[in-house]
Amino acid sequence: MARAQRQTRIAPRSDEATDTYSSYTSTTRQTRGAPVNKSWRLLGAFRYHQRFSAWPLPMKTIGMIGGMSWESTSTYYREINEGIKNTLGGLHSAKIALYSVDFDEIEKLQHADDWEATATILTRAAQAVEAGGADFLLICTNTMHKVAPQIEAGINIPLIHIADATAEQLRTDGVEKVGLLGTRFTMEQDFYRDRLTQRFGIEVLTPEQPDREFVHQVIYDELCLGKIVDNSRSQYLSVMAKLAERGAQAIILGCTEIALLVQQQHTSIPLYDTTRLHCAAAVRTATA
Repeated sequence: MARAQRQTRIAPRSDEATDTYSSYTSTTRQTRGAPVNKSWRLLGAFRYHQRFSAWPLPMKTIGMIGGMSWESTSTYYREINEGIKNTLGGLHSAKIALYSVDFDEIEKLQHADDWEATATILTRAAQAVEAGGADFLLICTNTMHKVAPQIEAGINIPLIHIADATAEQLRTDGVEKVGLLGTRFTMEQDFYRDRLTQRFGIEVLTPEQPDREFVHQVIYDELCLGKIVDNSRSQYLSVMAKLAERGAQAIILGCTEIALLVQQQHTSIPLYDTTRLHCAAAVRTATA
């Protein structure tokens, strides 16, 4: 019932449509003094449908929790708006409710292993986004999907999981074994890898421990600060090559900042940019 009320609030009939529908289907129609019968009602409903069914459905509002880091959140904003423009044309832009957190606070809690505190912060952010009119939610980071279950439990709108958006494209492309790069948390803990394996049947390979440390360090010490270092790109490409040698058919850029450093033009190994895939899923949902 709450969901139905939200949809009614977001997309009420226009006054014109309501007036027309009422005139077509009024309970009494005086035609030579005779009350309306079933045929008149059916004709009225048909004329209403004929006139208004071509109207486009209202665009849904995309809820976003960003700021982790803001460097990649800016990519989300651009990608989603470009997707809406390409889908709907004209001057259309995305309806977005964005809550940007202070990443310094989140980062300290991550490395202190206090995930419950991060879940509390992000759940409050999600509730604020929902209160702002969002129809569904994106968590604009891979790592913080570790607390996605707690966030989902605290809201009444659906969450589009970044791993699902990525896995669906991998499965469509026939990829069965993939390399995963991301923060140490994403590469080493099971919240992300197990979702890909158990839900989608995709085997996940991660780099060896020294390479995982390097990948993690570059994300926090360089990419989240907007620093793009050529030597770091070269070493990332070396890590990807090792994963390909172990049988990875493609590489998941499992941190929303990695695509700032490495793009498909830099390697022949297929790359799956989780930011772009997440944004594409949001655009499809918003315009469905």
